[in-house]
Amino acid sequence: MTVVTTRFENDLAFVTIDNPPVNATSTTVRAGLLAAVEAVAASDAKAAVLSCAGRTFIAGGDMSEFDAPPVEPHLPDVVAAIEACPVPWIAAMHGTVLGGGFEIAMGCAFRIAAESTRFGLPEVNVGLIPGAGGTQRLPRLVGVEAAIDMCCTGMMKPAAEMRALGALDTVVPGDVVQAATDFAAILPDVPVPVSQRKITLPEPEFFTEKRLTVRKRAKGQAAPLHNFDAVKRACETDFASGQKHERELHLALRNAAESRALRHAFFAERTVAKPDAIKGVTPRDISRVVVVGGGLMGAGIAAACLNGGLRVAMIERDAAAAEAGAERVRGILDGAVKRGKSSAEKRDALLEKFSAGAEYAAARGADLAIEAVFEDLDVKRAVFASLAAETGGEAILATNTSYLDPQEIFAGIGNPARCLGLHFFSPAHIMKLLEIVKTPETSAEVLATGFALGKRLRKVPVLSGICDGFIGNRMLAAYRRQADYLLADGCLPYQVDAAMRAFGMPMGPYELQDLTGLQIAWANRKRQAATRDPAERYIPLGDMLCEGGRLGQRAGKGWYRYEGGRKPLRDAEVEALIENWSAENGIERSDFSQDQIANLVVAALVNEGARIVEEGIAERPSDVDMVQIHGYGFPRWRGGPMHYAEEVGIDEISWWMGAVARQSPGSWKISTLLS
Repeated sequence: MTVVTTRFENDLAFVTIDNPPVNATSTTVRAGLLAAVEAVAASDAKAAVLSCAGRTFIAGGDMSEFDAPPVEPHLPDVVAAIEACPVPWIAAMHGTVLGGGFEIAMGCAFRIAAESTRFGLPEVNVGLIPGAGGTQRLPRLVGVEAAIDMCCTGMMKPAAEMRALGALDTVVPGDVVQAATDFAAILPDVPVPVSQRKITLPEPEFFTEKRLTVRKRAKGQAAPLHNFDAVKRACETDFASGQKHERELHLALRNAAESRALRHAFFAERTVAKPDAIKGVTPRDISRVVVVGGGLMGAGIAAACLNGGLRVAMIERDAAAAEAGAERVRGILDGAVKRGKSSAEKRDALLEKFSAGAEYAAARGADLAIEAVFEDLDVKRAVFASLAAETGGEAILATNTSYLDPQEIFAGIGNPARCLGLHFFSPAHIMKLLEIVKTPETSAEVLATGFALGKRLRKVPVLSGICDGFIGNRMLAAYRRQADYLLADGCLPYQVDAAMRAFGMPMGPYELQDLTGLQIAWANRKRQAATRDPAERYIPLGDMLCEGGRLGQRAGKGWYRYEGGRKPLRDAEVEALIENWSAENGIERSDFSQDQIANLVVAALVNEGARIVEEGIAERPSDVDMVQIHGYGFPRWRGGPMHYAEEVGIDEISWWMGAVARQSPGSWKISTLLS
């Protein structure tokens, strides 16, 4: 198949790329473009119109090539050839113009875009900087500040904004190829090539202040700062020198751990949504959903389903609770309007598809019912008995339980093949992770429907088997348990939190507990008390805080104290409680460095993830990584705990897990991977 074709008509050349699905700049595309430049240059054409078939303009490079040595023709040479061509090129763009596609567009003399087009240089999202002049041409095209923002964050900008910044010659509502043809009929003078334009320099202090902002936002990731420095270099040297440095750094970063981790995450997100259990299976169509429970979780699930284009009925225990739940849903949709993420018209249209009440009759005719009530087995069983009575025997029934065994929840329900777990993470309208829990009876069709729903709701769905806490909360329990052992043996909450933030987590385990509330984990520990291995070391510090009313941020005190705000403040009372408990239990407290804390905690996390894979709860290690990245804030630029373990070396993690086991004898089962 020819991926780049050149057609001459009247006095114009039409160059079309057709390389589905996103017209990536693969080797064949680059070679085809270079051949097209040669053909156009040798012709009598007045101008060349570059466009793409399918749903988008060039949306980036072919990342499957990044692990191999670069192959000629290199993209910088292709862009340079387009820019130097004696026949001016017009980029006719639609869809997304990203990475190498945007670099090619900047090499063209003119740029025309459809109104819905979006532009970006997202290389930072895979640990890279652009490699074909992006950091050097963009500040010359749109200015230094906008270039830094785009390169350092990977943000996409709409066509209207790019037009205002001077990047586009025109924005059109309809056919961009026809618009480019019309533009060529009255072709203006060819402008100075972007690479040769002067950069308007900002004030001297700009770079110092901006770099601090970029560093803070990066949270330990190196690529944003590399992008910043590359754009800054464009202001300090000529284009040829700046591009040479950019290309060398781009190729070097391809082999860096950060880029490998981010590329792993990129591909894992696509793999995780296609488990073996649903291969070749057609999902059901879902249009009507019932959500039982109008609390924070239920309201979030309802809002997510509404935003996914579904009709939603909420059921609560009485009219007052139903109205409160409906108000939470309206608040979520109103919030999207206030933040500019939605419009009042869209909100009103969504609310027309929503209802709330106290009667289970609202479940009649629903395709799917999701339970999101209190984590109590008897309560959940009663909910599904009522749902089964109203929905008949075919509607899919899903529990949002975080810990309980779905088999026990669905016991006695007719046609158990239609039952599964859909474990959303709070706030459900924002968090991307969706654990899809398969029971032994769940049919492949129902499972496939769960994954299709996840995609429709823009979630990252991950298949999980049944165990206490499934994948995510089981690992969270191990993470918190090791953190508690460190408290008992010498650390204070602020030290553990600081170490995990330095590792790249958005917040530490104790800050997070205060934010979400300590009472949930407390209730779960009490539930597990009867089955806990008596040989396991148990640290009751969290229980002691809860018993004293220190339930977290909402109570004004938890592991930290809060004085009228959300900033956690060290609390001498809590720190004394920890130190006194150690003394009362004959523990000689030790000092731990930040690196030691992080290594011990992460080793416990990796060990639990490996056990989950070995037990068949997760299908593959990368599924564990996706749960941790999208549900628990594990730094994406480290690739998830399982990828991180491979990157630093299994022997290294195994050594630290040995230290974890020696710290708390009898408390850990070591995975086969680390044993």
